Amino acid sequence: MTSRLLQRSLGSPDYDGIRQALRNDTSTPVISARGLEVRVAVLPLFTHDGRQAVRVSSTQPLTHVLVGVDSASGTDVTLLVPEVDAPRTLTLECRDDAGVVGSAQVTVTPQRKWSVFVVHHSHLDIGYTDPQGTVLRHHLDYLDAAVRLAEETASWPDDAKFRWTVESSMPALKWLDARPAGQVESFAALARAGVIEVTALPFQLHTEACSTEELYRQLRFTAQLQDRYGFATRSAMHTDVPGAVVGLVDALNASGVRYLAAAHNWAGRSVPYLHGGDKLTRPFRWRAPSGNELLVWFTDTPHGMAYMEGNTVGLTDSYELADDLLPRYLSALATRGYPYGPGTFGWQGPDAPREPYELDVLHLRVQGAHADNAGPSIVPASIARRWNETWAWPRLRSAVNSDFFEHVEERYHDRLAVHEGDWTDWWADGLGSGARPLGYVRRAQSALRVAETLHTIAGADATDQIDEAYDKVALFNEHTWGAANPWEDAEEAGDSGGLQWTRKSSGAYQAQDDASDLLHAATRRFAAALSSPDGEGADPEGALAAFAVFNPGTRARTDVVRAFLPRDVVAVDVPIALVDARTGETVPHHEEYVDPDDWPTRPIGRHVHAVVPDVPGFGYARLDVVRGPGQAPEPVEPDLDGVIENEFYRVAYDVREGYISSIFDKSAGRELVNGDAAAGFGQYVYDRYATAPHFNHLSGHVGAHDRTLLGDRAIARNATVVRALRTAVGEKLVVELQGKGVDWLRTTIELHRGVPRLDLTYQLAKQGTPAKEAVFLAFPFATGPATAWELTGGVGGPGVPRVPGSAEYMLPIRHWIAFEDPELTVAWATLEAPLVQLGTIHMPYAPFPPTLDQEDGTVYSWALNNIWDTNFPAQQQGETTFRYAVTSAAGVKGSRLGAAAASGLTEPFVGALITGGPGATETYASVDHPDVLITSIGRVDGEQVVRLQSLAAEPVTATVTVPGRDPVEVRLPACGVAVVGGKRA
Repeated sequence: MTSRLLQRSLGSPDYDGIRQALRNDTSTPVISARGLEVRVAVLPLFTHDGRQAVRVSSTQPLTHVLVGVDSASGTDVTLLVPEVDAPRTLTLECRDDAGVVGSAQVTVTPQRKWSVFVVHHSHLDIGYTDPQGTVLRHHLDYLDAAVRLAEETASWPDDAKFRWTVESSMPALKWLDARPAGQVESFAALARAGVIEVTALPFQLHTEACSTEELYRQLRFTAQLQDRYGFATRSAMHTDVPGAVVGLVDALNASGVRYLAAAHNWAGRSVPYLHGGDKLTRPFRWRAPSGNELLVWFTDTPHGMAYMEGNTVGLTDSYELADDLLPRYLSALATRGYPYGPGTFGWQGPDAPREPYELDVLHLRVQGAHADNAGPSIVPASIARRWNETWAWPRLRSAVNSDFFEHVEERYHDRLAVHEGDWTDWWADGLGSGARPLGYVRRAQSALRVAETLHTIAGADATDQIDEAYDKVALFNEHTWGAANPWEDAEEAGDSGGLQWTRKSSGAYQAQDDASDLLHAATRRFAAALSSPDGEGADPEGALAAFAVFNPGTRARTDVVRAFLPRDVVAVDVPIALVDARTGETVPHHEEYVDPDDWPTRPIGRHVHAVVPDVPGFGYARLDVVRGPGQAPEPVEPDLDGVIENEFYRVAYDVREGYISSIFDKSAGRELVNGDAAAGFGQYVYDRYATAPHFNHLSGHVGAHDRTLLGDRAIARNATVVRALRTAVGEKLVVELQGKGVDWLRTTIELHRGVPRLDLTYQLAKQGTPAKEAVFLAFPFATGPATAWELTGGVGGPGVPRVPGSAEYMLPIRHWIAFEDPELTVAWATLEAPLVQLGTIHMPYAPFPPTLDQEDGTVYSWALNNIWDTNFPAQQQGETTFRYAVTSAAGVKGSRLGAAAASGLTEPFVGALITGGPGATETYASVDHPDVLITSIGRVDGEQVVRLQSLAAEPVTATVTVPGRDPVEVRLPACGVAVVGGKRA
């Protein structure tokens, strides 16, 4: 995404400046006389006849003599000395026509004999440099060229043959479907021979935005490539995005992938070296809680612009430039922590100590040009050919990605450092720049799991459609969210911001639509499977209709169901009651009539709301619709005093201040809100920053060491309770406020009878502005610090290991955070907004200083922002919804309560209208371990499977029960997944 620095006029050096810095930093001035300077560098260059190199440069042409050893004339010369195994001091004399200008003692030291694996690839930005379709067509053209270049160089020495690594597999999959059989076989043969490698990730993902199931499905093609074309997918590449979720380790392992080459583009926004990143050796072994590992190589910006590392040292330009720069680069790696000095890249550079690189093998990425989405080039292979003819060491090998890892694994595996846990992405704040479509995607992720389950229970196989919908979800989560200059609206190149965001965001909306369609169809199929074949009710008491209320969560729970009763099934003037078929008891309900005068374009009937008790997990309870004694009671509008309550909580809203002042847990006798916090509970906080919009890579030139750049902070005011409602189902309070950055802000607070959960909905009409801004919603709890939170494929917490250098100032979570103490556990959950900051609000510019005193129990939901200056949308607007939930319980493990809180948001009850008389209740799958969740029921190769995920920090054994089958005992690793009846069991 960010391959180019700004122009020198804006403060960043260009490539010439970077390269000159490398020359200066890897040479020592030894003579300064007569207005000229001579510098010397002892480099890791060895000839085939056993000599090593000393490079001498001068500001004027001179004859440079290592007395008694070698001499050469010019401004930049290479002098050769017999290889040394201990330091050897020689005399350097520099002469012009008048005689000796000066002399110096030069110490020649032993040098490493490097093996350099040059991995040629193209970094895939689906967009950024051009509209998305243009980019993808170019990448297919690149594969045409890669096949030709591989065939043209087939007779070259093995180390110099052109080799190509498909960094992101999506173009390869498209290419294989779009080319004639002969070309496809040529490609497959080259892949089988290790000349072309297709890596595992379909594109470069913001993995924090992915669900666990989504990650696994995006790797399903690996088996297809093996089956169809006979080549394995052995490695993955993760490029540009600085971080990845812990769940990626298990997902890649499940696909047979054990190697990951990461390249982190800091882009001025990441400061891992201030948070332990300087201790992150490379390569290293990345271990998940499950015990699965990846062998990881990473580069980052201070190692040479991350994935432009090889380009920076000349491997795309010419042999002469590479001959000048590459040995210097290797020398710098061997002698200091970062090969380029502080400030080389035009922004706050590394100022933390780091140990020099210790191995003699290097993974060096190279692209065909100094650009993202660059095509293949013969130049790197040509340089390798000439290089190896000239020099014995370093040895250059034109390689595919896995070649390097196999070399390292064989020689160094047991001596590599092991790092565990999440590798939090420093760019994840960009997820908040597209809050509305991201919210749609997160809803789709939840709906797809339920849709697949109901299709499967109904006997239908919707695997292909579910996969396609997940692909659309993942494509939105791809890391390129906009053009290089997203505020522009051209038709091509990096200024095509309008076009690119239109396509990107529409993909999110389409993904949510597809998920809704699939859930809609699945609900009808599930209902049909339960209904009597003749369509007539079989209830002996003459039910008018019935609902099968399905609980897509793992545990039995009491919750609200919202279902639609069409007027052609039961006329709207017929009074009804709902009867729990399990007990015969009437279930109180609330009705909302769809008036054809108000909504002539929508189905006419009644939306029925009811709280259904103890619905089994992955099962249903039947509610019979019978004739009632009278129409359902109308809602009561109590006094607008800002207080609602149920059996579990009493919630008070402070209208004067514009936030929730109290959430009182009646069972625990405890207040959940920290009334002394800086912000009120649920308060809208709007920050504006004193940085200018519409400057590409502005963050690379901005540092914030205090609050100076916080231009303005405002809260919502003028709260008005516009609706207070008490129904048979519960109580609701609706408050409208005014605030900066929005046309209006609406808060809905709900408590349902019998449901131990507070539901909060925030709707805001966002005003579009290019000004740098952020919206937070504050949730200060009267607790200690958070003790656990949900990650993609894992559970985080203050004592849970993380990869050194992970982002500190924010957390991109999946859905829940838990606060656990000996007396009470509190859980907070979010549906649409994944970004949180714990305890304070930080400035959004490196090094991200706090702007408030730390409050351990406060969660700030970072709902949206537009602080980015490239790649992400420059502004956002329109009605946007954020939903949250709060619950509490004594003596409950935090992760279990967190999952329960999230379940009400992500796994709402489904009311399927049925016309027959199935059993009063049925459970389709259950698991007996309290830390193991059933995530869905689906099909693998036509066989019904149950998917599981563990929240436990240790391995557990669980028994899965499915009616009609023998119980299955399954061992799940810590925070691991399993499929009972499928391939991952």
